[in-house]
Amino acid sequence: MGSVSSTKRPIMPSTRDLVNELIAKDSIVIFSKTYCPYCTMAKKVFDSLKKTYTAVELDDREDAQEIQDVLGEITGARTVPRVFLNGECLGGGTDVKKLYENGELEKKF
Repeated sequence: MGSVSSTKRPIMPSTRDLVNELIAKDSIVIFSKTYCPYCTMAKKVFDSLKKTYTAVELDDREDAQEIQDVLGEITGARTVPRVFLNGECLGGGTDVKKLYENGELEKKF
């Protein structure tokens, strides 16, 4: 009988480069999934502030797992949303909403 091992696929440098480029390209970048309520929560915060953002909808991409793996390395979490403002990870939907509600988010622009 053989043994089954689960090996993690190595992250391609091109995926890491893509994620870094996406984060650097715009001041607000949200790695999201279209059906995720926390992603919607984060987007609504920026909509209410009338701030434009780039939403990278991972459920529309074949490289979603690789992107989430890179986000996990960069931020310590691979869950969505992962929200970046000027290259800094603000966290997820609940984090962004909390920053907005206590007035800290506007200070970051």
